[in-house]
Amino acid sequence: MTSSQEVTIHGKRLTLSNLDKVFYPKAGFTKAQVIDFYLRIAPVLLPHLRDRPLTLKRYPNGVDGEFFYEKNCPAHRPSWVKTAPIWSNQNQRVMQFCLVQDVASLAWATNLADLEMHVPLHRARSIDRPDSVVFDLDPGAPADLLQCCEVGLILREMFAQLGLETFAKTSGSKGLQIYLPLNARATYEQTKPFARAVADALAAKWPQLVVSNMKKSLRSAKVLVDWSQNDPHKTTVCVYSLRARERPTVSLPITWDEVRECMRAKDPSLLSFEADAALRRVERLGDLFAPLLSLKQKLPHLNVR
Repeated sequence: MTSSQEVTIHGKRLTLSNLDKVFYPKAGFTKAQVIDFYLRIAPVLLPHLRDRPLTLKRYPNGVDGEFFYEKNCPAHRPSWVKTAPIWSNQNQRVMQFCLVQDVASLAWATNLADLEMHVPLHRARSIDRPDSVVFDLDPGAPADLLQCCEVGLILREMFAQLGLETFAKTSGSKGLQIYLPLNARATYEQTKPFARAVADALAAKWPQLVVSNMKKSLRSAKVLVDWSQNDPHKTTVCVYSLRARERPTVSLPITWDEVRECMRAKDPSLLSFEADAALRRVERLGDLFAPLLSLKQKLPHLNVR
């Protein structure tokens, strides 16, 4: 593939540039391969991006270079890239966020070196209504993914006892993210205190394993159950997104059986998936996160003391 190429995707023309630039030096993974991955993963990725304000995380010189976040959709965007006006408290003005509604918009964003796709838990038309509650499990060394699996299974069992289903995905980095789909009329004013109460309850019951306080000094050898992303101004890496790590790992849905097997085998590598493995897995299993788009569940009332 040449360094630059003009393409037409569903009638929309764009130029893909610097295709031979190496974005992941340790893996020799180029920008062309990044774009190819996103175009091939698009059938399962797009439903989770659609209508959600996208925060671009751009790595113009690859994962070893500097990166920057971009909330305001670039002014030079093509006319067919949709945007959503969202008030920004940080900037004290309305920002025009990009919406990735189709394959062409996905290719355009990826061509801007947006390696990671970060989205909120809500859609642009209802910014106060999250579709899910998320618990981001982040291990403090020497704790690792194995301890995250343990905490994830505790969360799963806790919600199962309330008749609720939860779903897990790898962060694509070193942790896990557990989602409780709602698709109901819940607001962040309800879900954020709920998530914090759950995290605090886990930390009280399993103090050697779990911490809910964000202070880094408290996190050594424990798993932080980060409840703070249940907020209209926060984003979480989207399922099926690449991560800007040494190698092109992917934030990928996993089954609870796989979480248990990872713990049993004491092998964190069982839950690490690079781009090619992620594509093969999706071909075999489809979208394991599809229920997040439609499963309706009520936010439970917790009596936490």
